[in-house]
Amino acid sequence: MKLFVLPFLVSGLLFSVPAAAQESGVDKRVERLEKEMRAVQRKVFPGGSSRFFEPDIAPETETANAPATTTSAVSDLITRVDALERSLANLTDQVERNGFRMKQIEDKLAAMETAPAPPAIGDSGPSSTATTTPAAATPAPDPERVSAVAAIVMPDTGDAGEDSYIYGFRLWEAKYYPEAQAQLKKTVEDHPDHRRASFAQNLLGRAYLDDGKPALASVALYENYQKRPRGGRAADSLYFLSTALVQLDKKDDACRVLAELEDVYPDLASGRLARRVASGKQAANCR
Repeated sequence: MKLFVLPFLVSGLLFSVPAAAQESGVDKRVERLEKEMRAVQRKVFPGGSSRFFEPDIAPETETANAPATTTSAVSDLITRVDALERSLANLTDQVERNGFRMKQIEDKLAAMETAPAPPAIGDSGPSSTATTTPAAATPAPDPERVSAVAAIVMPDTGDAGEDSYIYGFRLWEAKYYPEAQAQLKKTVEDHPDHRRASFAQNLLGRAYLDDGKPALASVALYENYQKRPRGGRAADSLYFLSTALVQLDKKDDACRVLAELEDVYPDLASGRLARRVASGKQAANCR
């Protein structure tokens, strides 16, 4: 609807039809504009808001003895048309602005939903560039080390669990700690009920300690005591666990572990492991 042509149409009517006909035509336009403005108002202020308003120009109250229609009355109606046009234009503009704002909000929400997930905590990759740094290539194994490890042979006594443990022990004794860790893990996994399982798990913890990994050592040693309290190296695992805890700066916990060793294995604590228990208490500053 092109509202800007209304004033020109109304002006033309003033010169082409009698005053009564002009008033009738303008009245119809006024009614139509009022209906359109109410429709726009309902869209802007839905739900019967108190902000709903009537046109600023109200029709004059007719008296019982109304005079004949004059040119002045037609002019009043034209003024009403102008006011209605301005009100309708303002409301239409408000509807368009609100629609634009809603579109912006919807676009932002859609962008948030489709945005890639944030990097995981601890990700050290740069966030300001799309390029990714290639992972460092795994260094080739030292040929001499490979040959030395290959020279250590697994025994073949017919007892698979025993042979597997002895092979891991030999690797640890030669200070090939990563290889020893892998072999001792395999021993425990393949032979969990073998009498050497306690020995293998305990030596795994020691291999971690010797490799400078006290956190992994503490896990392996505690599991050995927890899962195999009657195993041949359960008490030893408590002692080495206290050593790992001291390295992790948890001396109070180390003292509690040594107290557990003395309570659960008093004979070993005062016998075979007496020197180790004493040195462990000294290292942890136990009272």
